[in-house]
Amino acid sequence: MLLEEVLNMFGKKNASNNEIDLDPNSAWEIVQDNQDNSNFVILDVRTPGEYEESHIEGSVLINYQSPDFKDEIQKLDKDKTYLVYCRSGMRGAACIDVMMEAGFKKIYNIDGGIMGWENSGLPVK
Repeated sequence: MLLEEVLNMFGKKNASNNEIDLDPNSAWEIVQDNQDNSNFVILDVRTPGEYEESHIEGSVLINYQSPDFKDEIQKLDKDKTYLVYCRSGMRGAACIDVMMEAGFKKIYNIDGGIMGWENSGLPVK
């Protein structure tokens, strides 16, 4: 299934900031469909310690709590599609706000963060 089809079927728009929240199983399907897509990035915005405990394979870490977080976000390609997650969804949503302000257009949040992902029995590294 194409990424846009999945997003249209399973994504829910958060009215407060236009982010698209995906339930973990829908996010997993998108990850599987985009394994070889260089324009798709899984972005983990937790701390390095949290990342070391467990993370989604292939994810890129940018610590939301780091003083240079906004600078690191600015370095990312705004034309790519990003699937963002944190621990429970709060930092992910805040990260999406920052990314939208910076001009990113294709950003999705895993509803419930990695806790929701793991509670759904999905694989972590």
